[in-house]
Amino acid sequence: MYRRFVKRGLDFVLSLCAVIVLSPVLAVLAILIRLKLGTPILFRQERPGRGGKIFTLCKFRTMTDKRDEKGDLLPDEVRLTKFGRLLRSTSLDELPELLNILKGDMSLIGPRPLLVRYLPWYTEEERHRHDVRPGLTGLAQVNGRNALGWEGRFAYDLEYVKHCSFLLDMKIIGMTVGKVLKRSGTLSGAEQTVEDFDVYRKKQQDGSGQERI
Repeated sequence: MYRRFVKRGLDFVLSLCAVIVLSPVLAVLAILIRLKLGTPILFRQERPGRGGKIFTLCKFRTMTDKRDEKGDLLPDEVRLTKFGRLLRSTSLDELPELLNILKGDMSLIGPRPLLVRYLPWYTEEERHRHDVRPGLTGLAQVNGRNALGWEGRFAYDLEYVKHCSFLLDMKIIGMTVGKVLKRSGTLSGAEQTVEDFDVYRKKQQDGSGQERI
């Protein structure tokens, strides 16, 4: 009942209120990013949403466009500035995803939207993480996140899909606020430190001799 009839309406109302209240913050951040990092202000990337449908995720930009003598982009760790790290550690770079929530691409709470190229590498069970809209934060993010490893993160994602409820969402929101205030990397700001899932799964399958899923 909650997931089917209530959750979307709650997402819309809460994200709209957040956009209105945080509009001065969004404006200031946009100006600072323009001055410190240049344009575009927003980073856009395709991600799979509910049912695997592809949508364009929006975040504040956190890296420069510095290139080498051949014109190729430098490694992420070189292009990620001190200001960009601050945006990530405070999760301020995630605020534009409120627009994704308003559009219906995302939810406040749900499994984090991962890269499109990971899709062929999920097991049938792992694909169920796409039975709900991806979230700004989720059960895995408030329970260890990167320290969990991929199997642990997916286990929490699937647990959320099975037990999604109003009380669980409110609990996750409360835990998320606490972690953001402590700057403990609740949202996706630390994803660059995790081994890519497709690389992880390839290694896993090469070791077991299994065919690709």
